[in-house]
Amino acid sequence: MPAPIVPLIEAAVKWPARGALIGLDLGSKTIGVAVSDPDRRLATGVETIATTKFTLDAARLLKLATERSAVGFVLGLPINMDGSEGPRAQSTRAFARNFARLTELPIGLWDERLSTSAVERELIANDVSRAKRARVIDEHAAIFILQGALDRLATLNKNKT
Repeated sequence: MPAPIVPLIEAAVKWPARGALIGLDLGSKTIGVAVSDPDRRLATGVETIATTKFTLDAARLLKLATERSAVGFVLGLPINMDGSEGPRAQSTRAFARNFARLTELPIGLWDERLSTSAVERELIANDVSRAKRARVIDEHAAIFILQGALDRLATLNKNKT
C-alpha cells in the first residue's frame, strides 16, 4: 500500500510517538537530506544527493531512512507567497506520489516558503564562499525545513498537555 501524502499535522498522527524523521528539500538538480533525532528535537544535515534517475534517487533515500530507523518523511512543499502552487510545487507533489509507491512511511508536506533564501542569507552572513554555498545550500535548506516542522510539532504537543 502506498504511503499517505498529507500535510504535516495529519502526518504526525500517522507517525509513532518516537522515531527519526527524514527531511527533504527537492531542488532541480539535487535533493537536500536532513534527519531528526528519535525524539524529534533537532534536525541535522545528512547529505546532498545529485539527482540522476528517480529510481536511484529514491533507493538512496529509502536506504538512508532504513539506516536511520526513520518512521516518516517531511517533504518541503514550495508554495508561492500568495499561497498558490506553481510548477515547483506540482513537481514536488509528483515526486511525492511516485515516492509513496515505494514506501509505507507516511510523507508529511511542510510549507517551505523562503527556506532556501533564508539559508542563503545565513550562509552569506557566515562568510561562506559562493562555491561552498552551492554545494551545501540544499542540505541546509533540508535542515531548515525539517527543523521548522519539528518546532511546529513540538508546539502542537505542548498545547495538548
